[in-house]
Amino acid sequence: MSEHRIYSTPFAAVYPLYVQKAERKGRTREEVDEVIGWLTGYDAAALRRQIDARVDFRAFFEAAPAPHPNADLIKGVVCGVRVEDVEHPLMKRIRQLDKLVDELAKGKAMGKILRG
Repeated sequence: MSEHRIYSTPFAAVYPLYVQKAERKGRTREEVDEVIGWLTGYDAAALRRQIDARVDFRAFFEAAPAPHPNADLIKGVVCGVRVEDVEHPLMKRIRQLDKLVDELAKGKAMGKILRG
């Protein structure tokens, strides 16, 4: 079975879509960056370097400096898939990020999104 194509998709190609989704609902790029940073440990400069380097999702998550220990608290459905049931570790991280951006776009409070 071949790998899912999202693994080799440049993170930089999807990042603007995350930002657009959030901004359409009145949220900001900075808030998107905050949830990405929470999940991965990237600070703003490191995130920008990853985007500028056009690394794919695999490299983006493999290079994440500090994956958050509470990431497994992210639960729910995104794109018809229950996040907590995803078995492949990389796909799980991608779905967790999708879920965080969805919650942001739905107006959820940042403290709840970041499982604080």
